[in-house]
Amino acid sequence: MNETSLFDHAVSFAAQAHSGILRRGKTIPYIIHPLEASVIVSSVSEDRDLLAAAVLHDVVEDTPVTLEDIRERFGDRVASIVDVLTDRYDSAQEGLAPRDAWRLRKEDSLARISAASRDAKIVVLGDKLANMRAIARDAAKTGDSLWSTFKAGSREALGWYYLGLAEALKELSDLEPWKEFDKLTSYWFSGSSKT
Repeated sequence: MNETSLFDHAVSFAAQAHSGILRRGKTIPYIIHPLEASVIVSSVSEDRDLLAAAVLHDVVEDTPVTLEDIRERFGDRVASIVDVLTDRYDSAQEGLAPRDAWRLRKEDSLARISAASRDAKIVVLGDKLANMRAIARDAAKTGDSLWSTFKAGSREALGWYYLGLAEALKELSDLEPWKEFDKLTSYWFSGSSKT
């Protein structure tokens, strides 16, 4: 498969996997988010594996697609990057309050991201910057009621995670998307915003 068809196949595969799913609290198709993540990645890299991983980053976590499906269709490198971005649900979370289970998943996520390759971190940055842009848009419209819509349950808990992400991704601080991400996370989660 050539590089262009790899990305085209990834877009088609992700669109099919996310078919009928809407973005949380919105009426827009979910696929818009992974496409935005891939656009952010494309601003710093033309590597087709990274672009494919960006558009596929939520299929294992949010659909019946498995990591092995990704590996078979897109190769080891794409699958290993998608794996870094996939939240783990395991028996340690059983019986916990949803917010406590969320916290365990995010602690694991931060550890994996911190240890990940620069390439994987670029894809994480695409995903998380797309999320922060959405948070900024939504918070500006809805104010404090936004924070209760997240599994984190509060602005403070979500802030803990996003500020941790900024630190875990700090090796990308030479990139413009990281600077935007850092600015947004600082504004919304370091006590400097007005909402």
